[in-house]
Amino acid sequence: MYIGELARLANASAKAIRLYENLGLLGQVQRLGKYRVYTERNVLQVQLIRQAQSLGFRLSELAPMLHTAHGETDWALIAQHLHDKRAAVKAEIKKLDALDASLLQMQAEIQDCLQAQLAAQQAVCTSFPVYQHAD
Repeated sequence: MYIGELARLANASAKAIRLYENLGLLGQVQRLGKYRVYTERNVLQVQLIRQAQSLGFRLSELAPMLHTAHGETDWALIAQHLHDKRAAVKAEIKKLDALDASLLQMQAEIQDCLQAQLAAQQAVCTSFPVYQHAD
């Protein structure tokens, strides 16, 4: 199949597919004259690349996983990278939870301060005599 068909089947742009090929992510792509000829395996590779990108992997991280010395996908290495990515996400969540707690505490302190100011202003205002207009 040609690049247009691959793009349609893998839901990717032709430009992205050319980039993947230039980065070596698709392995050796056969040619028929000046045209690249892709296989069903390339459809699966592009889908895997796009899925990995959606999970936060950079293209530079994918090359070692997608092609071993024998040109096959290294599923054990992919599993390890997924484990590592999950650990990084969990650490980031922990950091964000701590940040959220700090923001909540600061917000509460400011709210308390604003309430105290409002109460003080109201107390000052009630000490003034009420002006009554004579009719």
